[in-house]
Amino acid sequence: MQLHRFFAVIWLSFSLSTLAAESLDYIVAVVNDEVIANSELQAEVRQVKERLDKQNIASPSRAELEKQVLDHIVLQRLQIQIAKNTGIIIDDNSLNEGLQKIAAQNKMDLTQFQQEVEKTGDYTFEQFRENIRHDMTLARLQQRQVASRINVTEKEIDNFIANQVQQGDNVEEYHLLHILIATSDVATPEQIEAKQRQANETVAQLKSGANFQQTALRVSEGQQAIEGGDLGWRKAGEIPSLFAEVVTKLKPGEVAGPFRNPSGFHIVKLVEKRNSSKSIVNQTQMRHILLETNELVSESDVQIRLKRLKTQIENGDDFTKLAQANSADKTYAAKGGLVGWVSPDELAPELEEVMNNLPVNQISEPFKSRYGWHIMQVLGRRKHDNTEQAIRANATQQIRQRKTEEELQAWLRQIRDEAYVEYHLK
Repeated sequence: MQLHRFFAVIWLSFSLSTLAAESLDYIVAVVNDEVIANSELQAEVRQVKERLDKQNIASPSRAELEKQVLDHIVLQRLQIQIAKNTGIIIDDNSLNEGLQKIAAQNKMDLTQFQQEVEKTGDYTFEQFRENIRHDMTLARLQQRQVASRINVTEKEIDNFIANQVQQGDNVEEYHLLHILIATSDVATPEQIEAKQRQANETVAQLKSGANFQQTALRVSEGQQAIEGGDLGWRKAGEIPSLFAEVVTKLKPGEVAGPFRNPSGFHIVKLVEKRNSSKSIVNQTQMRHILLETNELVSESDVQIRLKRLKTQIENGDDFTKLAQANSADKTYAAKGGLVGWVSPDELAPELEEVMNNLPVNQISEPFKSRYGWHIMQVLGRRKHDNTEQAIRANATQQIRQRKTEEELQAWLRQIRDEAYVEYHLK
């Protein structure tokens, strides 16, 4: 009898401790067949709050911030569900390549980059890896669902450049803040009218001195809401067409809107603008020989073979003929390995690093890239006026970005309207 009482006490103690633990967490939202726990929400809120504090942006009330962050998590969760259902997977090899690119952009190797990430104390490197995997998954999904359908024609580019030159805005860039008061595709006239009143009141508050970023954190339903509505620097062509013409005429500090489209009512503020200068780039003319490994050819084998080729070239043999006979680079082997004049960021980072450090006419030691093993020769360097190519490239980018953002906003609104989402915020 005493033994039964002992186990009963143990069971009761375990049950109470379990209930106590569970009471610390609860469901704050249901997204289709998945739940979002309060612990996940609070972790994200802490990160957003820390970022805002670092940027000296006052946070809205706790309830408003939680709602804003939860909306963001819901939209992210919906996209991850679609990615999973459509077979989008970022494997470890793709993830490692992505991390290497990020490390190279920060002028570090992967080991140094890992140390820097862990030094911040915000994440373990494994957590950081999974965050990057998550971001790459969303990027690939959005590329498939939206960006891949965007087409920019030569005529659009020509018209864009002509309009920019005529308006004198071809070199202007604008730093913008944005608020979206969203409306549903199935909103009633009364609901739309209420949203318009809210948008008008918000504009009045902003023009009376309310802080734009704090207001965006409270009321905006745009993609950058938890960034205080910050759209960053945009060229004129990258600004959504709905308010592009108005923005180019604003003075820094001015607020405009609301502007209505199917997404809702938009409000913008011009923070500042700047003039971009003529595009002069440092170009390098280079050629290379690429060898690949396989089941029968090891890395040691290709290194030995490349060293022999290097010695032959240094002893007077023709680089062009050796590249044509030996290089596995199908694009440039027929040209004797000649890649031609290369501008910054046109090559993979590991190739560009070797190229930038190689003296003219010298043959590099064998080195490895994501494509295989190489030897390289730099034939010359020059400063090149890249303005015309840069103008067309920038025009293409601006048109594509503007179209993509407009289509992405519509697609996100669609998947949100079609999903089953239930909130349980206390």
